[in-house]
Amino acid sequence: MLERLRTVLIGTSHPGNIGGVARAMHNMGLGDLALVAPRGEVITQDSISRASGADHLLHSAHVCQTLDEAVADCTFVVGASARSRTLPWPMLSPRELAHRLPGECRQDNARVALVFGREDSGLTNDELHRCHAHVHIPTNTDFSSLNLAAAVQVVAYECRVAWLEQQAATPDVACASDQREETQLVSHADLERYFIHLEQTLTAIGFHDPDKPRQLMARMRRLYLRARPQQIELNILRGILTATDKAATDQTTQPPR
Repeated sequence: MLERLRTVLIGTSHPGNIGGVARAMHNMGLGDLALVAPRGEVITQDSISRASGADHLLHSAHVCQTLDEAVADCTFVVGASARSRTLPWPMLSPRELAHRLPGECRQDNARVALVFGREDSGLTNDELHRCHAHVHIPTNTDFSSLNLAAAVQVVAYECRVAWLEQQAATPDVACASDQREETQLVSHADLERYFIHLEQTLTAIGFHDPDKPRQLMARMRRLYLRARPQQIELNILRGILTATDKAATDQTTQPPR
């Protein structure tokens, strides 16, 4: 399970924090690190020193330009959020997130992204809207600011505890094999292509006005991310959009009677 977890850091401003995150990850058995548009160098004496022996994670980290690129193959994306938003989103504590991981990691193509934002401003609303759920660490309300590495350490610890509990459990292998669903989870990249297609279709039929969005697409994202469609279901939804596009085009090109 732990090998299916990817830690994603967006817009880090200090290489020492990346080193601290690498140490926290290695402490808890996590080994997949992705960096999105880091604001500065990654490999420095400070980051290596803060990694304290986990600097191999710095050298193997994937550096990406966008969040979409970093989580393209992920089937469950969770963004760390320190504050409430105007549009409510599924919110988990680190422990609730950890308890979901065995189920989220069951399929062969499963991969979970744990996304953390900038040290000074966290994740943007647009970035959080790309997440299936948000994780919130219940800190002291009078002093809630957490160092980036400390936040990663808290979440990674809960993930490791869930993994240890899973290892200690005695599964009914035969039953699990018989009952396991052979359904493929949907990747982030596939979902993003669907959202683009959905917005184009809704605009074409006059249901959505990009100049007056009224949070329509954000609400549609929340709906589908909460529903967690399987690949075959997403294929059906894409087919419905394609048929809608064709019907709308045919209607506009029909000669007047």
